[in-house]
Amino acid sequence: MKKSHLEELSTIFENDGILHQQEDMIAYSYDASHIEKTPEAVVFATSTDQICKLMQFAYREDIPVTPRGQGSGLSGGSVPIEKGIVLVLDRMRKMLDFDPENRLITVEAGMTTSDIDPIVASADLFYPPDPGSVTFSTIGGNIAENAGGLRGLKYGVTKDYVKMLKVVLPKGDIVTIGSKCVKHVAGFNLEPIFVGSEGLLGIITEVTLALLPIPKHRESALVVFNTLNDAAQCVSDIIAYGVTPSTMEFMDKTTINAVQNFKDCNLPRDAEAVLLIETDGEKNSAIGEMKNIKKAAEKNSFRSFSLAGNTKERDLLFEGRRIALNALANVKPNLILEDATVVRSKLPDMVRGICEIATKYNLMVGIFGHAGDGNLHPTFLIDKNDTDEMKRTEKAVKELFRLAIDLEGTISGEHGIGLEKKPFLEDQIGSAGIQLLCDIKRTFDPKNLLNPGKMFDFPNSTSN
Repeated sequence: MKKSHLEELSTIFENDGILHQQEDMIAYSYDASHIEKTPEAVVFATSTDQICKLMQFAYREDIPVTPRGQGSGLSGGSVPIEKGIVLVLDRMRKMLDFDPENRLITVEAGMTTSDIDPIVASADLFYPPDPGSVTFSTIGGNIAENAGGLRGLKYGVTKDYVKMLKVVLPKGDIVTIGSKCVKHVAGFNLEPIFVGSEGLLGIITEVTLALLPIPKHRESALVVFNTLNDAAQCVSDIIAYGVTPSTMEFMDKTTINAVQNFKDCNLPRDAEAVLLIETDGEKNSAIGEMKNIKKAAEKNSFRSFSLAGNTKERDLLFEGRRIALNALANVKPNLILEDATVVRSKLPDMVRGICEIATKYNLMVGIFGHAGDGNLHPTFLIDKNDTDEMKRTEKAVKELFRLAIDLEGTISGEHGIGLEKKPFLEDQIGSAGIQLLCDIKRTFDPKNLLNPGKMFDFPNSTSN
């Protein structure tokens, strides 16, 4: 990057808001995926106005810009694959407005989900999306990836709670879209196009989120199974009973033992699978739903069914699920975490298929995830230095995505496409679908400067 470029960046972000030494670039060259690329400069925004000036500068000088929250993404979305500038938003973490009467909160993009909950809990409200990275991923990143989480079955995902967005477009224009009103049809419905856009269309700087009342009662249970198939079939049967749990998480034997090796969460090491299930709402309703869940478990040869007796027991169960990824990361030097998703009725087919793929390629795979919404996380436990194992893993991952598509599912339920799944997107949406994405990208960003190289290969850029 030219000296004049760095000088102009310094005028926008001041000295404590810019890094450009090579050793500093390494920390911003990767996220939680397996791809690394060092940028030429890193800037730390504290206002929408700064980002506006940055994009005007970058657009004028043809410099790529890659937005970044906490770098916790799992698909390579914040890796600066075309170098240029990494724009870090985690210093923008102010709460701008809390409106309990209308059940709304407006925050800057760098705030985390766990920052929001204590604020809104004072009014007996909560923000339902609950990604596993709740304590460190930013709201802006959650919106860019349309993050899901443990409560997705009953409460939906991030897109269901986004009311308004302030966005800086690639040329530097600032737009505010959406409305705080329950009803809103003024113009195109633009909010959804930015939710899940992975930073390709604009930079989200502020967001107004919808909130819900905290449920009055919760029932939490651990159901233990002797076979994977029984656990998977139980998920489908629970839904067929007309029950909608707030949480229904799945862990297989590999994951259970990884968790227990990591921290004792009272999980049965000899079980083939467990379901962690929670119902909530009015007390009698939550208790009644849990009784129906037990009936569904009885149809599927469950080994034990135990209710958490108090908050401490419940928190320990949920901690076991939340640390599953960290625990699996301790099993082998590396892991590849996928989030292929199917409709709930196809869950048993998906679990069987994953096991068959693991056996076919002689790979160690831990399976956990949000079984209630069909979003599994088959996790390949590998050593990247083992060339043969890596080749087998690549083939297995390709078959995994094919399986999900064949079961009318999707290659990503909540982690996004980014770099990791880019080669497989066309298999799901077809060449016409890729062309449509390119056309939309070109409308917003004709020079392809905002987070280039992600999601799909953009044809030759055209200057505006």
